[in-house]
Amino acid sequence: MHKMLIAAAVVFLCRPAIGTVAAAPPVVCRSPDGILAIEFSLRKDGSSDTAPQYRVRRGDAEVVGWSRLGIDLRDGEFLGGPCEITEVKTRVVRDEYTQFPGKRRKVVGNASETTIRLLETTKPNRRWGMVLRAYDDGVAFRYRFPAQEGWSRLEIAGERTGFRVPGYPMTFGMPLPSYYTPHEEHLQKKPVSFFAKDALFGLPLLIELSGGKWAAILEADLTDYAAMYLARTGEPGASFAARLSPLPSEPKLAVRAELPHESPWRVIMIADKVERLVESDLILNLNKPNAIGDTSWIKPGKTTFPWWNGFYEKSVPFKMGLNTETAKYYIDFCAEAGIPYHSLDGIDGVAWYGGPIVPYMGAEITKGVEGLDFPEVIRYARTKGVKLRLWMNWRAAEKYMDQAFPLYHAWGIEGVMVDFLDSDDQEISHFIHRLLKTAAANRLTVTIHNTKETTGLERTYPNLLTTEGVRNLEYNKNDWDLAGIPPDEDLIVPFTRMLAGPLDYHQGSLRGVPMADFQPRNVAPLVMGTPCHMLASYVVYQNHMSMVADYPSSYRGHPALSALAKIPVTWDDTHCLAGVPGEYVIIARRSGTDWHLGAMTGRKARTLKLPLKFLGPGRYSAELWADDAKAKQGLSRREAAVTADDELTIDLAASGGSYVKLVPTK
Repeated sequence: MHKMLIAAAVVFLCRPAIGTVAAAPPVVCRSPDGILAIEFSLRKDGSSDTAPQYRVRRGDAEVVGWSRLGIDLRDGEFLGGPCEITEVKTRVVRDEYTQFPGKRRKVVGNASETTIRLLETTKPNRRWGMVLRAYDDGVAFRYRFPAQEGWSRLEIAGERTGFRVPGYPMTFGMPLPSYYTPHEEHLQKKPVSFFAKDALFGLPLLIELSGGKWAAILEADLTDYAAMYLARTGEPGASFAARLSPLPSEPKLAVRAELPHESPWRVIMIADKVERLVESDLILNLNKPNAIGDTSWIKPGKTTFPWWNGFYEKSVPFKMGLNTETAKYYIDFCAEAGIPYHSLDGIDGVAWYGGPIVPYMGAEITKGVEGLDFPEVIRYARTKGVKLRLWMNWRAAEKYMDQAFPLYHAWGIEGVMVDFLDSDDQEISHFIHRLLKTAAANRLTVTIHNTKETTGLERTYPNLLTTEGVRNLEYNKNDWDLAGIPPDEDLIVPFTRMLAGPLDYHQGSLRGVPMADFQPRNVAPLVMGTPCHMLASYVVYQNHMSMVADYPSSYRGHPALSALAKIPVTWDDTHCLAGVPGEYVIIARRSGTDWHLGAMTGRKARTLKLPLKFLGPGRYSAELWADDAKAKQGLSRREAAVTADDELTIDLAASGGSYVKLVPTK
């Protein structure tokens, strides 16, 4: 399933005496197609000494100008001052593997890689290094810290990694108040000049370059390290510096590890069109291969999630809440509608296993609260062919996973959602890896909330279905955000957060209203936009455990329920056909021989042309769902016969959308 063919060359450079500086041209790592290049050089930087720097070029144009590299160690020591290159190794990486679940089943990652070994020319003369990679869709680099006599333990206070982007471009990203955050602030489209010095950003950060080109800064393979943020520097233009999430008990320290060690990849995606970034597999390619072996037990699907609607229901002969009757009611709806999973979560600040949702007070996670007969709910779900997913505070998982997860597996539980991490320091990285390993050993899938975006760990641990790391439709509840989530913010998500990997978005409500009519409320909350806007989101967003988050009677009798339930949650191929961040997007995804197409627009109504060139030969039957103010529930369905030569014309209402299913016909 995984193969890597390597052709390597080794270049040994003449080493001058310690204390002198080697004058040499930049070391260049170039993409297989020859267009992108990442260069490394020892250059003067505001002093008489030379220091490690890098730059990134696309053809003759600079994407990132010469920028500093370096590591701040404990107690004011610095790794990245005067040094010499002692060795350069190059190799060609050919990587082919199966990714399931994912946006593309067969993934190919071709790259050039250059490893540079460095030696400090001043005491204590430590050895360290850089690894550069260049793909056709972006570049990446990471720090390496080898074990050596006199230096066996790594203690990092921060990085001096810089990103000097030319000019004053437009940015799309998530400004953050601090390192201690669920990564759920509003996504913003702003010129970089809008932000003050030291303004902190989460990743990914999307940048519109001059000449219509695009770049995005991310990280990949976050393992035993602190997460990276970006801060705007005081230099002119779009200059950013890396910031590391500090350890909670030692705020002046970010990473502590035994040597040898290495940092995550610092990644710069680059494309001539923003749509190509959406299609990229770069983050996955920079992660380690599948570490859990057999994945046939992983069954991605949709789940009900009553917390979002406040356990509301119009008319039932019992009180809705954390009780056996409510769980059975939802399980019946799942069986009836074709929804494979139901989630047990919490209500009114109380978790399904008892005790407060936050802060976690030590409640054990294998028993339900009074009134929720957990064994009976498990038994009943089994008789209906529905499986359960269990929400929990991450501290509960940390404390009880070794005892609880084997029981979950024995009981047929499908997976867990862990929540309220609210940080992404090195200790959280340790927890996430332990969580994924323990869950995989017990055949449980995982969803993670209230922490940063994924960094491609779903390649190594395919049981990681989604992470949150985005402000989403839970903020339409009245105690969260009076403004709610407007449709134009929905349309920044595919070009920012989704570049990093699968995300959870609290989807499902077909009770959309125009923006002018929206008012937040905690029970049975509303969403802004048309039902087709929501329907299309199941194709547009890469979400391998998407929610059907509204209450059952809101779906019963709705013409779109059957289509919604049948939209796949994992894909064999993906194409982004067109899009402008914050305005509109069209994404086509293939499952088997069928294609599913989602089109979403923001505040403005528009007519979109949907080219079908991605289809294979032959004829297809198209099922088209579109906004229709005159039709029942505001949407209509029609059928058409099409081929790859055709182009569909779809009229989208303001905050609207369209969903199209294309099935080959004989």
